[in-house]
Amino acid sequence: MASTAHSQSALREQEPIHYVEPLASSKQWIKDNLVPTKQRATSYAKSLFPISTWIYRYNWTWFLGDLVAGVTVGVVVIPQGMAYSKLAQLPPEFGLYSSFVGCALYFMFATSKDITIGPVAVMSTLMGNILNDVMPHLPQYKNTPWIVAGCMSVVLGCIVLGLGLLRLGFIVDFIPLPAIAAFMTGSALNIAMGQIPTLLGNNSVKGYNTRDSTYLVFGNFFKYIKYCNINAAVGLTSLFLLYFIRWGCKYAARRWPQKERLFFFLSTLRTAFVILLYTLISYLVNRNHRDKPKFSILGVVPRGFKHIEVPVINSTILSAVAGKIPSAIIVLIIEHISISKSFGRVNNYTINPNQELIAIGITNIFGPFFGAYPATGSFSRTAIKSKAGVRTPLAGVITAAIVVIAIYALPPVFFYISNALLAAVIIHAVGDLISSPATILSFWKISPFEFFIFWAGVLVSVFSSIDNGIYTSVAASAALMLFRIAKAQGKFVGTIKVYDQPSLDAPSTTQAGRNIFVPLDHSDGTNPSVKPQSPPSGIYIYRLNEGYLYPNAVHFTDHMVHEILTMTRPGVINPYGSLGNRPWNDPGPRHKSESDIDTSLPELRAIILDFTGVSNVDITSIQNLVDVRKQLDRHASLSVSWHFAGVKSPWTRRALIAGGFGSSDSATRTVFSVANVGVSQDRDKPVVHAAHVDEEGSVESSGQKLAITESVDTLPLPILSTNHPFFHIDLDEALKATELELGIKQQ
Repeated sequence: MASTAHSQSALREQEPIHYVEPLASSKQWIKDNLVPTKQRATSYAKSLFPISTWIYRYNWTWFLGDLVAGVTVGVVVIPQGMAYSKLAQLPPEFGLYSSFVGCALYFMFATSKDITIGPVAVMSTLMGNILNDVMPHLPQYKNTPWIVAGCMSVVLGCIVLGLGLLRLGFIVDFIPLPAIAAFMTGSALNIAMGQIPTLLGNNSVKGYNTRDSTYLVFGNFFKYIKYCNINAAVGLTSLFLLYFIRWGCKYAARRWPQKERLFFFLSTLRTAFVILLYTLISYLVNRNHRDKPKFSILGVVPRGFKHIEVPVINSTILSAVAGKIPSAIIVLIIEHISISKSFGRVNNYTINPNQELIAIGITNIFGPFFGAYPATGSFSRTAIKSKAGVRTPLAGVITAAIVVIAIYALPPVFFYISNALLAAVIIHAVGDLISSPATILSFWKISPFEFFIFWAGVLVSVFSSIDNGIYTSVAASAALMLFRIAKAQGKFVGTIKVYDQPSLDAPSTTQAGRNIFVPLDHSDGTNPSVKPQSPPSGIYIYRLNEGYLYPNAVHFTDHMVHEILTMTRPGVINPYGSLGNRPWNDPGPRHKSESDIDTSLPELRAIILDFTGVSNVDITSIQNLVDVRKQLDRHASLSVSWHFAGVKSPWTRRALIAGGFGSSDSATRTVFSVANVGVSQDRDKPVVHAAHVDEEGSVESSGQKLAITESVDTLPLPILSTNHPFFHIDLDEALKATELELGIKQQ
């Protein structure tokens, strides 16, 4: 025991252990982040094929779930694919080709079990608009517009694949939810309004362009409503039946919850049922009038893959479609990523945006070899797949098999499908894309600015085009984000001593409390009846609430300097001497005297900056801080102390040190935040690693047994580097250190 006591005494009497943080190194950063290693290369290669992480665990239970989901989606995607193909100004078989490729390829690269890639309403409409705009400049492809669509698909796929391989999926996060909702709502209104003439049969009237802006199509509808024909009977009744079946199944599921799954599948199959019913009616009506049918029908759909060929990519097509590529990429990405993220949250898994970009990139690159046009994730089919109980992405292969069967076995049936019926299917599908009143109201409650951005995107889509609606909502959202960053304002904070207690009516049972720092003006919503204590005279604590970067650096410091100059008096009444040396912009009387100075104001002694909300700095912001330091030193006629609390990044500390902050020639650290760390008392013995505690209370490692109470003591070790005394772990330490520093100076 005497030996133990002597050992503990020696440990306490030894020299304190200092910690000096090495400066952040560019060379080390490059080595850690950019230089490839075998482990990184292997991990990157494996991440390109997520199927390798689950396929070896595939089992019959998973297969049954995938089979049900795959068949269910297959029944839905066949009519939707043909309908959406007409939106893209392409023959209906191209929608089937796109459905097959999207489902067949996605499973190998998928990180979402629910998403279904294929033709979608918005992308198809945008593709149709692109073809309408560029075909006059490409007369050689007038009768083969799918060649242009295939070229567009390959180009979009290459760009998106590149974004995924370079791990740039984070750019999707710059498109906020209101912009996505505006784009989806505006697109749905545009699509639905464009299909109403087909639904009612007056779309063939000369001069009626259903590709005009939504408001023009709406106005012309009433102008040409007298030309509606028998197609209206097919379209309106089929649309009513689609909604009625959905409503009936929802009501029945609530009425008989034990049969909810049965009613879900009945609701899911409503599109197939309605198409089969009206196709049977069409067959009975038009079987003897194939050349001149009584109402508009789909017509001949070729059997099999009739357009398997190498895509045509040349400068003529590329120059014609170049201006349309940005909007197409935005639609391709945000629709897929937003849907996959949403269903990932619902079903408790996380998608990899980079890998999803790779998946849709590869799909769109290889799709045109089979005759496909640009495809992305479908909201309606993804929702159906999720509710059908899908277990893995392999369900897409089953859907692809169903599509192949349809391509080879059902073209004679497709001949009699009514175009008005397909218009009803489209209108019914896109109706779910329109934001509900509850969602729009939540935008207003959460962020009124973004509420107006949402409506701006919708209105531009309605009165101009989907492309311009996308650009408007995204640009407005970016402008709002930049404005918020640029106009971010810091706050002067004070101290409140707080205590923890079990309830408001039970007084605190302990005298121990903690200091918190809140804005002096209560702008954060704290109780105005609780007055925070201002820092000691001459000390000011300023909290930066955003990243301190070049867009907001001047705004932050201008506010801070203005308030400090208002709240403090200058160190010298007239530091310039003669009137001729006085700057032209120095306010006040011609000849300053002591009576012109409010002597009740304190002199500026120290500034504490709260950097807990600052993740990065740059050259402009640091230079701005250096200039402010010089300005305030002149005002105070002394060297003002600058302390920083909560600096998170070693790169931020490196930048501040380069700017001359963090230490001075005479200052030493006066307050240390330390942690008591267990250490071996005998420094000659090896430190015990990977040890465990046995039943006798001793540490066992490598055949050694050392009693814990006899071999281990604690040593206080500093948390932050000891050679930069003006960097502090938190505001409490910073304030104590500043007070001690000023006390030393005053002595």
